[in-house]
Amino acid sequence: MSEKILIIGACGQIGSELTYKLREIYGNKNVIASDINYNNVDLVNSGTFEIIDAMDYASLKICCEKHNIDTIYLMAAILSATGEKYPMKAWDLNMQSLFHVLNLAKGKAIKKIFWPSSIAVFGPTTPKQNTPQRTVMEPTTVYGITKQVGERWCEYYHEKYDVDIRSLRYPGLISWKTLPGGGTTDYAVEIYHEALKNESYECFLSEDTALPMMYMDDAIDATVKLMTAKAEDVKIRSSYNLAGISFTPEEITNSIKKEIPNFKISYQPDFRQAIADSWPSSIDDTEAQQDWNWKHDFDLDAITKEMLTNLKAKK
Repeated sequence: MSEKILIIGACGQIGSELTYKLREIYGNKNVIASDINYNNVDLVNSGTFEIIDAMDYASLKICCEKHNIDTIYLMAAILSATGEKYPMKAWDLNMQSLFHVLNLAKGKAIKKIFWPSSIAVFGPTTPKQNTPQRTVMEPTTVYGITKQVGERWCEYYHEKYDVDIRSLRYPGLISWKTLPGGGTTDYAVEIYHEALKNESYECFLSEDTALPMMYMDDAIDATVKLMTAKAEDVKIRSSYNLAGISFTPEEITNSIKKEIPNFKISYQPDFRQAIADSWPSSIDDTEAQQDWNWKHDFDLDAITKEMLTNLKAKK
């Protein structure tokens, strides 16, 4: 029998691309997309879609029973920059939705969960270069705090109740298909849009701010690889470090200039600079490589080519 999957937060930046990929693999009828609204019309019309509030346990349970769901991907969250504006809202959504899904698995209503963590779990006291899997974690954003606490709960539910939960600490993600969703690494998506539209961009981070980044195709690939790995190969049940590449606004600008020579950038750091300064510059993901053969494909110039080519075609 084929896996029956529910994606919560399917209209978001990662959720939408994950939905298409999983439907490709498992077939349209086996992947149920859900979100709190119909904002992404293309996705809503691409297969079975349910309106679900991730904070409503009863409606989640009913949906799982209705569609015989055995795997949930919980992609609904309030991200770092938005979370600083609405801290209690971010705490409530990010934590309650996770508890609901963990408790569904504890009660044997579902068999497997994917829940994304983030580089936001790290803080200013974390080693910045090649941040190890196990290290000091003192996050300074509400989003980061929810991810750190979430990791502990994931591990707890796995140890105490044998819940099969799997997680990745996503770096900043770059995609041409959907607009950024209120994160601190959004500049690396916005910059490509502005390069094509205006040949200039005002960056909200300083030129030498290095952050771990990844092309969305690599992130989706990592997610699928982890979720299809044998349970005994998934040795970390908090969340795996995941690395793609690291670059600064200055480096991405130089990459864009190879394709658009007249492109210009200016810098106007705002409140997001302090968030970026608290995060690692690069990540050590040796354990993901060893446990389930993770390897990224896209370097910076390849991402730039992909982004500009696809955004041009989209216009």
